[in-house]
Amino acid sequence: MAPYLLLGFFIAGVLHVFVPQRFYANYLSRNNKLSVVWAALLGVPLPLCSCGVIPTAIGLRNEKASKGAIASFLIATPQTGIDSILATFSLMGLGFAIIRPTAALITGVCGGLLVNRLVREDDVKEDVSASCQVESGNRIWRVLKYAYYDMLRDIGLRLLIGLVVAALIQVAVPDEFFLSFGSQPLLQMLVILVIAVPMYICSTGSIPVAAALMMKGLSPGAALVMLMAGPAVNLASILVVHKSMGRRFTSIYLMTIVGFAVLFGLLLNATGIDFSVAAQDACCMSTSALPRLFAPQY
Repeated sequence: MAPYLLLGFFIAGVLHVFVPQRFYANYLSRNNKLSVVWAALLGVPLPLCSCGVIPTAIGLRNEKASKGAIASFLIATPQTGIDSILATFSLMGLGFAIIRPTAALITGVCGGLLVNRLVREDDVKEDVSASCQVESGNRIWRVLKYAYYDMLRDIGLRLLIGLVVAALIQVAVPDEFFLSFGSQPLLQMLVILVIAVPMYICSTGSIPVAAALMMKGLSPGAALVMLMAGPAVNLASILVVHKSMGRRFTSIYLMTIVGFAVLFGLLLNATGIDFSVAAQDACCMSTSALPRLFAPQY
């Protein structure tokens, strides 16, 4: 996940230094529906994971984006991206490739609207150390300093603690555990949520896992829950969002992701559409979904 996390920090630095304040004032700073929709539309195509999106979202907060727009961006962005949409189409078919970004967009917009309605502006915590302004100097240096010093100082410890715990969970729980609930799709979804919410899995890396589990009997709806909730949130992001945005914001953020993942999973199962996955494609995708630099060498 390191390349995606570093990319998220870098994007936050670019936003901080190069994007003018009037952009946020015009599109993302107002507590209205349009700013929430713009944030979700901005986030859906970005190839950022749940950890990579955190520094970018905090950067948006520091640039005075509205709380609803931040929630919309946080929820919609890690669920999908241009890379994962294409990978989903190649492995799981056109149906999942359409459903996945559509669900991410709807979930992000609804979560942002809920935050705008239920979270007061003064409930969102202000962090002076994370919003310091550098007014002079080379722009590239300012981007790198904000990305890899200011941001790491702000969220690094909680991110590290969350990743260690998430890694322990991921190693300790075998894939076959999910398959013991094959005749109960709703129970499958709940078990998937219990495991997928705290652990880290990126939007592209979740595709071969979901495909393999479907071939072993996991329902399409439960697979969609994994594709939505797994990339959208993990223990590290929960800790950082709680620190940066407050308890009420974090509660709505989590409840929206969990609730809409189950809702879309149930709707997908209710359609009765066959989303069978070819075993050969799943086998090949399990390595091609990794960054080439870190893929197994044979």
